[in-house]
Amino acid sequence: MQLYGKNKPVTVSNFIQNVKKNIYKNKRFYKIINFPQVQLIHSGTYPENNYYNKENKSLIKLRRNIPLEIKLKKEIEPKYGYQILNPSEILNLTNIFEKGSLAMVKSGERISSSTEFFFVTNKFPELDGRYSIFGKVVKGIEILKKIDKEDLIYEIEISN
Repeated sequence: MQLYGKNKPVTVSNFIQNVKKNIYKNKRFYKIINFPQVQLIHSGTYPENNYYNKENKSLIKLRRNIPLEIKLKKEIEPKYGYQILNPSEILNLTNIFEKGSLAMVKSGERISSSTEFFFVTNKFPELDGRYSIFGKVVKGIEILKKIDKEDLIYEIEISN
Protein backbone atom coordinates (compact mmCIF):
# COMPACT_ATOMS: atom_id res chain seq x y z
CA MET A 1 0.00 0.00 0.00
CA GLN A 2 0.97 3.56 -0.59
CA LEU A 3 -0.67 6.19 1.62
CA TYR A 4 -1.22 9.75 0.37
CA GLY A 5 -0.05 11.65 3.46
CA LYS A 6 0.89 14.80 1.53
CA ASN A 7 -2.55 15.15 -0.09
CA LYS A 8 -4.69 13.75 2.75
CA PRO A 9 -2.83 14.50 5.99
CA VAL A 10 -5.81 14.26 8.38
CA THR A 11 -7.12 11.00 6.92
CA VAL A 12 -3.71 9.31 6.71
CA SER A 13 -2.73 10.44 10.21
CA ASN A 14 -6.01 9.11 11.59
CA PHE A 15 -5.51 5.75 9.81
CA ILE A 16 -1.93 5.42 11.11
CA GLN A 17 -3.08 6.18 14.67
CA ASN A 18 -5.74 3.47 14.33
CA VAL A 19 -3.13 0.98 13.06
CA LYS A 20 -0.82 1.80 15.99
CA LYS A 21 -3.74 1.20 18.40
CA ASN A 22 -4.29 -2.22 16.70
CA ILE A 23 -7.98 -1.55 16.14
CA TYR A 24 -7.89 -3.37 12.78
CA LYS A 25 -6.13 -6.45 14.11
CA ASN A 26 -8.33 -9.53 13.54
CA LYS A 27 -11.13 -7.43 12.03
CA ARG A 28 -13.25 -8.92 9.28
CA PHE A 29 -14.00 -7.61 5.84
CA TYR A 30 -17.64 -7.17 6.77
CA LYS A 31 -19.17 -6.09 3.47
CA ILE A 32 -18.38 -6.72 -0.18
CA ILE A 33 -20.48 -4.94 -2.77
CA ASN A 34 -20.34 -6.48 -6.23
CA PHE A 35 -21.04 -4.36 -9.29
CA PRO A 36 -20.53 -5.69 -12.82
CA GLN A 37 -17.21 -3.81 -13.25
CA VAL A 38 -15.96 -3.33 -9.69
CA GLN A 39 -16.07 -4.59 -6.10
CA LEU A 40 -16.12 -2.44 -2.97
CA ILE A 41 -14.48 -4.28 -0.06
CA HIS A 42 -15.26 -2.82 3.39
CA SER A 43 -13.48 -3.31 6.69
CA GLY A 44 -12.76 -1.48 9.91
CA THR A 45 -14.68 -1.09 13.10
CA TYR A 46 -17.66 1.04 13.97
CA PRO A 47 -16.66 3.37 16.84
CA GLU A 48 -19.90 3.08 18.81
CA ASN A 49 -18.38 4.44 21.99
CA ASN A 50 -15.05 2.83 22.73
CA TYR A 51 -12.84 0.09 21.38
CA TYR A 52 -11.62 -2.61 23.73
CA ASN A 53 -8.04 -3.67 22.98
CA LYS A 54 -7.89 -7.32 24.06
CA GLU A 55 -4.08 -7.48 23.94
CA ASN A 56 -3.39 -4.90 26.61
CA LYS A 57 -6.87 -5.02 28.15
CA SER A 58 -7.60 -1.35 27.79
CA LEU A 59 -10.41 0.81 26.49
CA ILE A 60 -9.49 3.15 23.68
CA LYS A 61 -11.68 6.16 22.93
CA LEU A 62 -12.07 6.47 19.15
CA ARG A 63 -12.96 9.55 17.17
CA ARG A 64 -16.38 9.05 15.66
CA ASN A 65 -15.80 11.11 12.51
CA ILE A 66 -13.16 13.01 10.60
CA PRO A 67 -13.82 15.63 7.93
CA LEU A 68 -14.21 14.59 4.33
CA GLU A 69 -10.82 15.49 2.83
CA ILE A 70 -10.58 16.26 -0.91
CA LYS A 71 -7.49 17.65 -2.68
CA LEU A 72 -7.47 19.50 -6.00
CA LYS A 73 -4.29 19.57 -8.13
CA LYS A 74 -3.77 23.34 -8.17
CA GLU A 75 -4.53 23.96 -4.50
CA ILE A 76 -1.96 23.77 -1.72
CA GLU A 77 -4.32 22.59 1.03
CA PRO A 78 -7.08 19.97 0.84
CA LYS A 79 -10.72 21.01 1.09
CA TYR A 80 -12.44 19.80 4.24
CA GLY A 81 -16.11 18.89 4.52
CA TYR A 82 -16.62 19.58 0.83
CA GLN A 83 -17.86 17.17 -1.83
CA ILE A 84 -16.86 17.74 -5.45
CA LEU A 85 -19.95 17.49 -7.63
CA ASN A 86 -19.02 19.87 -10.43
CA PRO A 87 -17.64 17.81 -13.38
CA SER A 88 -14.98 20.42 -14.17
CA GLU A 89 -13.64 20.21 -10.59
CA ILE A 90 -13.57 16.40 -10.72
CA LEU A 91 -11.03 16.68 -13.55
CA ASN A 92 -8.72 18.52 -11.13
CA LEU A 93 -8.75 15.95 -8.30
CA THR A 94 -5.33 14.71 -7.17
CA ASN A 95 -6.74 11.25 -6.46
CA ILE A 96 -9.49 9.39 -8.28
CA PHE A 97 -10.91 5.92 -7.81
CA GLU A 98 -8.73 3.50 -9.72
CA LYS A 99 -7.79 -0.15 -9.31
CA GLY A 100 -6.78 -0.69 -5.68
CA SER A 101 -7.82 2.72 -4.29
CA LEU A 102 -8.33 2.93 -0.52
CA ALA A 103 -10.90 5.36 0.90
CA MET A 104 -12.73 6.09 4.12
CA VAL A 105 -16.40 5.13 4.40
CA LYS A 106 -18.62 8.18 4.77
CA SER A 107 -20.71 8.70 7.87
CA GLY A 108 -22.46 11.77 6.52
CA GLU A 109 -22.59 13.89 3.39
CA ARG A 110 -19.44 15.82 4.34
CA ILE A 111 -17.97 13.58 7.04
CA SER A 112 -15.84 10.44 6.87
CA SER A 113 -15.84 7.59 9.34
CA SER A 114 -12.73 7.63 11.49
CA THR A 115 -12.35 3.84 11.48
CA GLU A 116 -14.13 2.26 8.50
CA PHE A 117 -12.49 2.05 5.09
CA PHE A 118 -12.95 0.36 1.72
CA PHE A 119 -11.00 -0.73 -1.34
CA VAL A 120 -12.15 -0.72 -4.95
CA THR A 121 -10.95 -3.37 -7.40
CA ASN A 122 -11.23 -1.21 -10.52
CA LYS A 123 -11.84 2.35 -11.70
CA PHE A 124 -15.05 3.77 -10.23
CA PRO A 125 -15.46 7.39 -11.38
CA GLU A 126 -18.99 7.63 -9.97
CA LEU A 127 -17.42 8.01 -6.51
CA ASP A 128 -14.73 10.55 -7.45
CA GLY A 129 -14.86 13.70 -5.34
CA ARG A 130 -17.25 12.24 -2.78
CA TYR A 131 -14.90 10.15 -0.60
CA SER A 132 -11.48 10.67 0.96
CA ILE A 133 -9.16 8.48 -1.10
CA PHE A 134 -6.06 8.17 1.04
CA GLY A 135 -4.09 5.30 -0.45
CA LYS A 136 -3.71 2.65 -3.10
CA VAL A 137 -2.61 -0.98 -3.40
CA VAL A 138 0.69 -0.90 -5.28
CA LYS A 139 1.59 -4.56 -4.96
CA GLY A 140 -0.69 -7.58 -4.53
CA ILE A 141 -3.87 -6.40 -6.28
CA GLU A 142 -4.58 -10.05 -7.09
CA ILE A 143 -4.92 -10.73 -3.33
CA LEU A 144 -7.42 -7.88 -2.98
CA LYS A 145 -9.61 -9.47 -5.64
CA LYS A 146 -9.67 -12.78 -3.69
CA ILE A 147 -10.93 -11.32 -0.40
CA ASP A 148 -14.20 -12.83 0.76
CA LYS A 149 -16.64 -11.54 3.32
CA GLU A 150 -15.55 -12.64 6.78
CA ASP A 151 -11.83 -12.87 5.84
CA LEU A 152 -9.65 -11.35 8.57
CA ILE A 153 -7.05 -8.62 8.68
CA TYR A 154 -4.43 -10.30 10.81
CA GLU A 155 -2.21 -7.27 11.16
CA ILE A 156 -1.29 -4.01 9.44
CA GLU A 157 2.30 -2.79 9.54
CA ILE A 158 3.33 0.76 8.69
CA SER A 159 6.80 1.36 7.24
CA ASN A 160 8.45 4.35 5.57
